[in-house]
Amino acid sequence: MPLPSFLSPSVRSLTLAAALFASSVPAIATEGPAPASQSWRDARQLVLVLTDGWDATTGSLQRFEVRGGRWHAVATAAPISVGRNGAAWGRGLHPAQPQGPQKQEGDGRAPAGVFTLGEAFGYAARINTAMPYRPMQATSYCIDVPDSPLYNRIIDTRTEGEAAAKGSTEPMRLDLHNNGDVRYREGLVIGHNPEATPRAGSCIFAHLWRTPGEPTAGCTAMAAETMDSIMTWLRPDARPVFVLLPRDEYARLAHDWQLPEAVR
Repeated sequence: MPLPSFLSPSVRSLTLAAALFASSVPAIATEGPAPASQSWRDARQLVLVLTDGWDATTGSLQRFEVRGGRWHAVATAAPISVGRNGAAWGRGLHPAQPQGPQKQEGDGRAPAGVFTLGEAFGYAARINTAMPYRPMQATSYCIDVPDSPLYNRIIDTRTEGEAAAKGSTEPMRLDLHNNGDVRYREGLVIGHNPEATPRAGSCIFAHLWRTPGEPTAGCTAMAAETMDSIMTWLRPDARPVFVLLPRDEYARLAHDWQLPEAVR
């Protein structure tokens, strides 16, 4: 566009330079956010847990991995149990879902959504897994006290001090604190609430059950053989994720989230 003739030569030069610079700068993208699946697009292994509804306490678990650019099941479905009050939307890799129950500390619900799989843990000094492994001690606790600066972290009171675990109900050596309890003999940290938002839920694991189908306080429990197969299969370089959803929600979201075909 021609510049007005009444502008001084110096102003005309500055205005023209500014216009030329602006035309060379790319416009800010106006398209919407990346698809939800983008946040876990690098995952090559997936542990899928499905339940029959928000209040269901049992369900199925199946393992998938990417082959030829598509998800393929690598094992048949195995039975699992979840929270004593079912499931609720948790905080993970997935976008927030305002419809449906929302996970809160102490609600007895397992977090639903898509989550990272963190370190393995257990009673033994080492186990057969490629995942980072952390042996638990009598002094190991997961902090479920919402006001603690260590909320949603596994700590050792030998380094953090005994006061750090005050009020925690999650000793990690359940066998020593609860008459031989096997539940944490082998387990995996599920990456729920990684920002440690107070009261949004803490200490969420995949772990063993004491008896088949026994509900949990919010974790996913399974038979020892199911856990062993997961442990030996997982590879950190495959960026594994853990997905837990009621079947109706899975049917609604699987396509957009690029999840594998569900089992019945």
